[in-house]
Amino acid sequence: MALLHKATLRPTKLDLLATWLPDRQWFVGPAGVEVVSRGAYRFDDPAGEVGIETMLVAAADGPVHHVPLTYRAAPLDGAESGLVGTTEHSVLGRRWVYDGCVDPVYAAALAHAILTGSGQAEQYFEVDGRREVREPTVTVVVDTAADAQVPAVGAVRRVVDEDRTLIDTDTVELVVVRRPGAGAGAAGSAGGTLSGRWDGQPTTVPLAYARPR
Repeated sequence: MALLHKATLRPTKLDLLATWLPDRQWFVGPAGVEVVSRGAYRFDDPAGEVGIETMLVAAADGPVHHVPLTYRAAPLDGAESGLVGTTEHSVLGRRWVYDGCVDPVYAAALAHAILTGSGQAEQYFEVDGRREVREPTVTVVVDTAADAQVPAVGAVRRVVDEDRTLIDTDTVELVVVRRPGAGAGAAGSAGGTLSGRWDGQPTTVPLAYARPR
């Protein structure tokens, strides 16, 4: 379960991405243009410390990009290269926003979502002491091998950030498709696949893969 706050962020997540995305080698689109959201989905951090949101965004009429983000209350040691930026959250204060692919909490959440078949977290707002469901803007489905193991995921050992970003951990190999539906192809004999569709994407396309070592 992901419990969200009705809050303002300065700068917004899309403002941060408009500056950060053009420097990614997998990004297709001009620099300095508005980035718009096509949808998003979330995973849950069991410890309740790190926000985990994956956004589908595009610039102008360009392709949709798949961008996992993590939100932290303090900098993540050793992850300077994955820092998207900082933002002021009107409820939680300063948040450090990271490319999820460098964050071990995201890696563990992605592996769990795929290998257990649990998929995305349900999202809620808390309003006047009541929890209100937030309807998802991305429909996520999981195809998992029947004998898939769910090992504990430790540190992220290596990230190869290309059109399909490889996240290498001690126990699981993860692949994040950066431009879903753009002919990224299969990831081989994966233990499971996370796929999704959203407004403007009528068919389900692969978003990520997981394979235990």
